Amino acid sequence: MTMRAARVLASCDVIAGYTVYVDLIRDYYPEKEFLTTPMRKEEERCRLALEMAAAGKTTAMVCSGDAGVYGMAGLIYSMGKDYPQVEVEVVPGVTAALSGAALLGAPLIHDFALISLSDLLTPWEKIERRLRSAAQADFVICLYNPSSRKRADYLKKACRIIEEYQSGDTVCGYAANIGREGETYHICTLRELEDARTDMFTTVFIGNSQTKAFKGHMITPRGYENG
Repeated sequence: MTMRAARVLASCDVIAGYTVYVDLIRDYYPEKEFLTTPMRKEEERCRLALEMAAAGKTTAMVCSGDAGVYGMAGLIYSMGKDYPQVEVEVVPGVTAALSGAALLGAPLIHDFALISLSDLLTPWEKIERRLRSAAQADFVICLYNPSSRKRADYLKKACRIIEEYQSGDTVCGYAANIGREGETYHICTLRELEDARTDMFTTVFIGNSQTKAFKGHMITPRGYENG
């Protein structure tokens, strides 16, 4: 988290969030009141936070990474229309695309696309169109939610779609448990990525046609070398 986020959490009365994320910070703020809900209870979670704020308590909703990137900021604003007395402030964090890129080297130095493979809220047909468009345009592609127990083959499907436009030797990488216990990262080719073991705590980086591997890291040149 950022220093600003840490200061906000220290100053608030209530901290709300997904159980897993709240448990990561609970020991740092033992004096706070905590509200948690499990996965797929996002609306309930936001309503609890808004009701606490409406009752006069300064309330923080914590998300993994950045609240505005696949986080709760949009839902809080949408539901906040029912709580006109509540003022909403978004505090930026560090999304996995950035923290994962730092582990892997410098894969996002040029234009990139950020795509989630979760079809819980987005139809797979739309995800597939986005993958094709990004691959055809030679974007570096960063994938969130690459696989789960119910979507065990989604990363393989995505890799094969991208291989229709990019070489199987394209430099790729993936990082897991970024910033947490058990943090790991790997560099591989697009072809090898098909069989990589990933989960919802893994972020995948697929290079563009210029991305190189150098001393165990991914580097995507921006063009300075040609100046």
